[in-house]
Amino acid sequence: MSETCSDEAVLTAAVIPAAPQPKAQSHLGGTVFPIIAAVSFCHLLNDMMQSMLAAIYPMLKSNFSLSFGQIGLLTFTFQITASFLQPLVGIFTDKRPQPYSLAFGMAFTFVGLIGLALAPSYWLLLLSAGLVGVGSSVFHPESSRVARMASGGRLGLAQSLFQVGGNFGSAIGPLLAAFIVVPRGQSSVAMFSGAALVAMLVLWRVGKWYASHRKDGARKTMIYVPVDLPRRKVLLTLGVLVTLMFSKFVYMVSLSSYYTFYLIHKFGLQIPQAQILLFVFLGSVAAGTVLGGPIGDRIGRKYVIWCSILGVLPFTLSLPYVDLTWTVVLSVVIGFVLASAFPAIVVFGQELVPGRVGLIAGMFFGFSFGISGSAAALLGMVADAKGIEFVYRLCSFLPLLGLLTVFLPNLGKRSA
Repeated sequence: MSETCSDEAVLTAAVIPAAPQPKAQSHLGGTVFPIIAAVSFCHLLNDMMQSMLAAIYPMLKSNFSLSFGQIGLLTFTFQITASFLQPLVGIFTDKRPQPYSLAFGMAFTFVGLIGLALAPSYWLLLLSAGLVGVGSSVFHPESSRVARMASGGRLGLAQSLFQVGGNFGSAIGPLLAAFIVVPRGQSSVAMFSGAALVAMLVLWRVGKWYASHRKDGARKTMIYVPVDLPRRKVLLTLGVLVTLMFSKFVYMVSLSSYYTFYLIHKFGLQIPQAQILLFVFLGSVAAGTVLGGPIGDRIGRKYVIWCSILGVLPFTLSLPYVDLTWTVVLSVVIGFVLASAFPAIVVFGQELVPGRVGLIAGMFFGFSFGISGSAAALLGMVADAKGIEFVYRLCSFLPLLGLLTVFLPNLGKRSA
């Protein structure tokens, strides 16, 4: 028993500082928008390529005679690979920064896309999905770090701009799939591997800035804000943030993975029509992400999280019982409101654990991937057993977990 407690204490001490420490925020040289724009653009390309997987699910289901459970397992393989590796990447790069790892990681995505295009069997589809997950495991924590380095102290704004690139990419992917991949077939996925090559070139240039930024001694121009919270309070707060992420991402994956099936089943839409409405939903997610970070910079991240998670509850409860028009309207509202939470959650977590930027980014992004993958697989099995409409009735209660926001500490109106 004492050995177990000792092990837990060592693990806690490795993640949470034993005493309040100053929190490094960013350099005083101003916000470096070209660098933030570069990682946001690559985030767009990265998530556009990744979203191809979910966007071609109806086609893969038909081509390989897959069940909803097998569709969910594809998402699980991609998400869980990224989930396990991202925190490890974050821990490693906190100690040993790797400026050029971004370009190297993108190469895995390139190979994965080629595999998705040419895979003749379900098991090779799973392998290809796993390779795309490896690419994400490197890209997200390190790009989040670069955005923070270039923020000039405007942490929420930088995080939102970085994340919105991914949201736009996720929105564009299904649209491109509907008009290019579905008519041309599975092999046409290979056409988008060119985007991975472009991203590798851009990220190589970002890596040069990253290396130069560190060499020039940017640490001398850091500003510090003390974080005066007991270790137990920090752990509790991280637990609340993880639970709120669970609520957000399980509900979001119910839409991102199964919204097209829901629209086809309930309203009789064709695949291209359903993909366009998925694009509309994902576009609203992108818009919500843009606002979440800067609003958190101005009024405090706790209030953004509170309004985002719990505030969406009336809309999720209504969605399973309305007609097509109101389904589209409510999905847009849900995507917009719910998406504003994640930039605030990431920066909130980084403020709680000073000096662990990569770890927190990797942990939160990794958890989002892991819970999304697990939820996709589980919800797929529920859909097989109970029907796709039951999934949305079940998930509609998830935003009630937003009540836990009351346990988050107040870090100030402008903690950035």
